[in-house]
Amino acid sequence: MKKALLIAAMVASQVAMAQQHKELTLSKGWAFSRDKSQWEQVSVPHDWAIAGPFDKKWDLQWVAIEQNGEKEKSEKSGRSGALPWIGEGYYKTTITIPKGYSHAELLFDGAMSEPTVTVNGQQAAYWAYGYNAFRADITPMARFGDKENIIEVHLKNMEESSRWYPGGGIYRPVTLILTGDNHLDQWETFARTISASKDTATVAVDAKIVRKDIIKNSGAEVELFDNSNQLVAASHCNIGQDGKLSTKLTVRKPHLWSPETPYLYRLKITYKENRTAVDAQTVNVGIRTIRFSAEKGFELNGKTRKIKGVCLHHDLGPLGAAENKAALIRQIKMMKEMGCDAIRTAHNMPSKMQMDICDSLGMMVMAESFDMWIYKKCKNGYARFFKEWADKDITNLVKHHRNHPAIIMWSIGNEIPEQGMKGGTDIAKHLQDICHKLDPTRPVTQGMDRAEAAIKTGFAQAMDVPGFNYRVHKYTTSIKSLPQGFLLGSETASTVSSRGVYKFPVVISDNATYPDGQCSSYDTEYCSWSNLPDDDWKMQDDYSWVTGEFVWTGYDYLGEPTPYDTYWPSRSSYFGICDLAGLPKDRYYLYRSKWNTKEHTIHVLPHWNWQGREGQVTPVYCYTDAPEAELFVNGKSQGRIKKNKKERLDRYRLRWNDVKYEPGEIKVVAYNADGTVMGECTRKTAGKPSEIACTIECPQSKYDGDDMEIKADGNDLAFVTVSMNDKDGNPCPTANNELWFEVKGNGYLEALCNGDATSLVSFKSDHMPLFSGQLVAIVKSNGKAGNIILKITDKKLKISKEVIIKSR
Repeated sequence: MKKALLIAAMVASQVAMAQQHKELTLSKGWAFSRDKSQWEQVSVPHDWAIAGPFDKKWDLQWVAIEQNGEKEKSEKSGRSGALPWIGEGYYKTTITIPKGYSHAELLFDGAMSEPTVTVNGQQAAYWAYGYNAFRADITPMARFGDKENIIEVHLKNMEESSRWYPGGGIYRPVTLILTGDNHLDQWETFARTISASKDTATVAVDAKIVRKDIIKNSGAEVELFDNSNQLVAASHCNIGQDGKLSTKLTVRKPHLWSPETPYLYRLKITYKENRTAVDAQTVNVGIRTIRFSAEKGFELNGKTRKIKGVCLHHDLGPLGAAENKAALIRQIKMMKEMGCDAIRTAHNMPSKMQMDICDSLGMMVMAESFDMWIYKKCKNGYARFFKEWADKDITNLVKHHRNHPAIIMWSIGNEIPEQGMKGGTDIAKHLQDICHKLDPTRPVTQGMDRAEAAIKTGFAQAMDVPGFNYRVHKYTTSIKSLPQGFLLGSETASTVSSRGVYKFPVVISDNATYPDGQCSSYDTEYCSWSNLPDDDWKMQDDYSWVTGEFVWTGYDYLGEPTPYDTYWPSRSSYFGICDLAGLPKDRYYLYRSKWNTKEHTIHVLPHWNWQGREGQVTPVYCYTDAPEAELFVNGKSQGRIKKNKKERLDRYRLRWNDVKYEPGEIKVVAYNADGTVMGECTRKTAGKPSEIACTIECPQSKYDGDDMEIKADGNDLAFVTVSMNDKDGNPCPTANNELWFEVKGNGYLEALCNGDATSLVSFKSDHMPLFSGQLVAIVKSNGKAGNIILKITDKKLKISKEVIIKSR
């Protein structure tokens, strides 16, 4: 087993190191085994199950999904992703702690699941919940001073313990924190905005020193720097007998944090003994205020705004649960370009890496905790642990993340059955009180799906922010019983679609299924409990007391293949605004047309390759912020139409429902309210695929175009979208060509994904068919600078294309 030399592994982190403080990310040098007999070298974060193979046997369930209104049990083959995440796993690594330190702590940001950590053969920690961060003080069993220490982690995933794909393994970072005996307790540092205006802001800071010995001549310096590293406020603090310190800083002409201006200050706390720095901690701070009220709804920095949010599962599609910074940045950037300004971490605790990205890019967050309390939703879910672990889990959630300005509220549950049961309100109040005690600055919510029951028991009335999942048609009745005077769409829409797939005739349906296991991208299909995006927007636009929404979901995710829960081989969701590969569906542009107020949107669907449908009705939709538009088919006008506030599907869309298909070109010309042309969008009938086309995304690159690059750090990723064009360069939207991939140079092929929820091709394969004309190849740095060459081959057509990715 390879030894991890900690000094060499030291990385930049949230904490600024004083002489007696180091933080080291333990990413390399891990060995992994499923049975402790055969070991392989891996890097952490790691998901042991994502390579597959896909098979219905892995978590085959015979259940009735109560959340879907089911009464009778049936076979659910893809409910948790049809990947081999169930069972046990073992990790081990060897580290050396440099001289000069006497306290050591391991911080696990998440390990799936029930991690038991041992150091040098002694148990250092156990944590029940795979989604939560936890700390292990390894000082008593660690060997200091350049001596070897063996860290071992045992994980156990039980069958029917999740309603979706949880992944398996140490899927988030592990950090070793080294200090002296007297040091700052990082989770006790809490910076928050007390008040803020354009002229001045007050920031309160609390911290705590863990002391083995009390030094009389000790104190702390608290300093706040702007993003140019200029000192803007400072305070000297005495330390109490209990090790605690508190102060308030006044900031003149503050830059306020928001999704539009995500300005971050840097707060540094330096603990000194006899005027010598012993420990230091630096955290990013955003100055901003939040408030919910009946009079003004949701206010950020004193300005009312509707929350334009999406729910996100923790998996990263073909990367599985293994966390990756580039993939997270790609997600958040794509959502922001759509106009989204908030995410809900559904239904689990977020990671620090994700929250850091939301802080820096400007994305508000509802940080969620649990999918269940005492009442079981699945046989071996979190209900096994709730009574013993809930308080500890909420405490870790809040302490670990309360310094992130992006987080605007805590969520203590999702569709909890106790909302309609005796005693449920008491549990809700108890969990909410813990959040308030640890963080009095943020409100608490949860997603309730049984409006009448939650109101009857007082469950909804007890919450700071009453959040309702779906049942949008019950909003006007529910609001009458809410003393808060407002409500939030904590989970909305659940419209289903498959990218690039269209079904005829076009109908509005809450139970449509088809022999191919796909859903229509006309965006008129949803579930028995849910609705269309148009329904949510109507309530938000017509009623000021609806404070916004979190759409289910921003991206497709592994597991929960509704409406194909009983259909094999369906193994991932259809709810996403983007598919599992991160490619936008048509629905992305529907939300963009409503949410992105900075740029115009003109998007036409469907594609125009319908051989065999000549002369048949093929409706054309346009998703646009324009109030009216005109459609042309091969130059002939099909009418100039306006949005109609009175019709369900015509208030936010433009539709030509009687168009008959003929090959050629469709063009929509969109007009501003004053009658001037806003722009146009064209779709052409493509010929046979004849050439491979590629576009490259490097989410962490500072440059665009030919200067785009990835970091040569062994972690950064490039996302290559691959498609086929005809001989004239027109995209082929129905192409399903099998493509082969080969990587040379300083990188390797990390994953392939085409977004097809029914595909059983492994993400780790070197070949995959296009789905609706596209797929994404993910290329990873091997840690060395230089060019990475991705070769893509269509063996049947005998054509290939090479793409060069720079790694620096």
